[in-house]
Amino acid sequence: MAEKTSGLRLFSDADGKMNLALSEVGGAMLVVSQFTLYGNAEKGKRPSFIDAARPEEAIPLYERFLAALRERGLHVESGEFGEMMDVELVNDGPVTLWLER
Repeated sequence: MAEKTSGLRLFSDADGKMNLALSEVGGAMLVVSQFTLYGNAEKGKRPSFIDAARPEEAIPLYERFLAALRERGLHVESGEFGEMMDVELVNDGPVTLWLER
């Protein structure tokens, strides 16, 4: 996932095409763990988190992901796993991607 996310060509080139990766534009990455994204609301009115990884499995995965991004030479900031965080951002563009693999 670190290789995929760091190499995605999401940023505009001189012709306005999404053709440049994060490292090519001198960008940085903010990684925040988001347990609630794994909520399954397929049945009923309350999301289920049964299939989400337990912290003892999830924390090492999160830390490995951060380390793998940094090994690629990226500037990476991160949230604190399991903490309540307020994150503010400006979404620049009409693109949202859901990456599973």
